[in-house]
Amino acid sequence: MEELTFGWEEWIALPDLGLPALKAKVDTGARTSALHAHDIEIFGPAAKPKVRFNVHPIAGREDISITCSAPLVDRREVTSSNGESEQRFVISTLLDVGGQSWPIEVTLTNRAGMNSRMLLGRQALGDHITISATERKMQPELSYDVYHTASLRRAAPQRALRIAVLSREDNYSTRRLVEVGEDRGHTVEVIDTTRCYMAINTMAPEVHYDGKRLPRYDAVIPRIGASVTPYGCAVIRQFETIGTYCVNGSAGILASRDKLHAHQVLAGKRIGMPTTAFAASPKDTSNLMALVGTAPLIVKLLESTQGKGVVLAETKKAAESVIDAFRGLKANFLVQDFVKEAAGEDIRCLVVAGKVVAAMKRTGADGDFRSNLHRGGSAKVVRITKEERDTAVRAARAFGLGKAGVDLLRSETGPKVLEVNSSPGFEGIETATGKDIVGKIYDQIEARVKPQPLRKRKS
Repeated sequence: MEELTFGWEEWIALPDLGLPALKAKVDTGARTSALHAHDIEIFGPAAKPKVRFNVHPIAGREDISITCSAPLVDRREVTSSNGESEQRFVISTLLDVGGQSWPIEVTLTNRAGMNSRMLLGRQALGDHITISATERKMQPELSYDVYHTASLRRAAPQRALRIAVLSREDNYSTRRLVEVGEDRGHTVEVIDTTRCYMAINTMAPEVHYDGKRLPRYDAVIPRIGASVTPYGCAVIRQFETIGTYCVNGSAGILASRDKLHAHQVLAGKRIGMPTTAFAASPKDTSNLMALVGTAPLIVKLLESTQGKGVVLAETKKAAESVIDAFRGLKANFLVQDFVKEAAGEDIRCLVVAGKVVAAMKRTGADGDFRSNLHRGGSAKVVRITKEERDTAVRAARAFGLGKAGVDLLRSETGPKVLEVNSSPGFEGIETATGKDIVGKIYDQIEARVKPQPLRKRKS
């Protein structure tokens, strides 16, 4: 390693923490190096704990904050120059100066009152470093401009994330989200949505769970069941208020779950769908059916999921009977044109981050017009057209969903969107296509939680 000469203050970088430029004070009187950090918390398994913390790299600029995480090496008592002792978390990371890098140990502490965000102690100063105590900035100067440009986002390292999966079920999809996340070095915690409760206030909105405030998560992956949609969306909205990145937002989930609202959204974006009609009064039954067309017709409950509450009425008389029955139950429903040429088949497109990452054709069981896999349907990989791909992407975008299962029918006039599912299952489509869908979701999360480029303040 080449000889280096340090002054009493130098520009340094901690690349593994996503800190490309810091001013550091060199202190040979201190044994251990220290980094200014706040909001420090431990996460991950007890056998391999990690520490997550935030750093304001520029003194006096609390609007610029970088979230870091690293494996926890130790927790030790450190005595400062004024004789005060403090228990500090210790991490190991690479120090980069003048084109050379070497590992150092760093303690995390609050240096808010210090102009230098970093203190370099004796342990960090190897035999190849000479100290010139009367000089400063003997090594190449860096610039805080890196915190204002897109280059920070591109160069940010992949770090261990703390992720919450909002789910009440121990099924394939939930287990896959945990397994894939942990294989990537993240900590993934499954949270029962209905056991969350919220402190709603202007200064410090919080989400609590089992008697404790939930920690700050880097991201939330909602898998909200239809039966708890309103409360689940309230919980997601609380995370959004805190500033947590949610793969699917509360507004998109609510709109997609309400079939009437969903069809209005699709219509507003001029996205193809079967002709649909809705009415509240029983006096409008005939007119309602006339708007859709001739039998056969589909009568669908607004709250239907997995093909339940969806009825094919072969004749006008049958349609009237189904509508009367649903009205007798005071159920909300809509009536749709039946796309005969689809022949009991639909296409499920899995859209992640604005791209169709997989598609499968679902075929209904013998005698069933519904193609849902939960109802005995079968699936196989399918090649979709550019129009079908564009339609699926536009449908997911219309609801602002980071992940969505978009169900299409192939009709004579082009693809028709049947449904946009904000909590699609992964088992059927991963089995049919052999693709790692969950991995694509984590690609999206890892890209989104990198530091955001900030604009310079106008002088």
